[in-house]
Amino acid sequence: MSLAIFDLDNTLLAGDSDHAWGEFLCEKGIVDSEEYSRANDYFYEQYKNGGLDIYEFLEFALRPLAKLPRNELDALHQQFMLEKVEPMMLPKAAELLNNHRERGDYLLIITATNRFVTGPIAAHLGVDEIIATDPEEVDGQFTGKVSGTPCFQSGKVTRLNNWLEANPHDLSESYFYSDSHNDLPLLEQVGHPIAVNPDEKLETLANDKLWPVLDLR
Repeated sequence: MSLAIFDLDNTLLAGDSDHAWGEFLCEKGIVDSEEYSRANDYFYEQYKNGGLDIYEFLEFALRPLAKLPRNELDALHQQFMLEKVEPMMLPKAAELLNNHRERGDYLLIITATNRFVTGPIAAHLGVDEIIATDPEEVDGQFTGKVSGTPCFQSGKVTRLNNWLEANPHDLSESYFYSDSHNDLPLLEQVGHPIAVNPDEKLETLANDKLWPVLDLR
């Protein structure tokens, strides 16, 4: 059994679930549409450029979770899945997951997007487990703060290493699929790094390092 690790946004999905959740909140009137949309776009550009301050972003992104009871958030997420996530599903991504599944590999999604947004997506995709940025909860209610290490850039390596303490796998035989140069710290840790519809920076690095490049679109 090998460990098959997958980034989620713009890798298994044809889009970014974090950014799409922000758009969804604007459309539903949960947040101030103009102000929130402008900040949402700003942080997304920072992410793509490699200059995102993850703590500044999470202070922004997790704040709306603290404003609503969990049952209302869960109901909103069901709508979000139908309206935003399902149109981003990729048949070739499902095929890739199934190929690893049939080989007996352990399927793990690792994503910077928070677990509230991504947990149901991972369940829908049928993976074995997900490592995501964890929103802090107190008595079943989100506080708007982050819990533990954000699962971003080198934080993905930290979170994966913590997970490996209880789930021993050989990273030299593991796969990691990602679209983003932000994931370079983890791509360099595995035996089989694979770029998926990569951004310009990752495509250049993948070509230099002779990493496989996949197109799931």
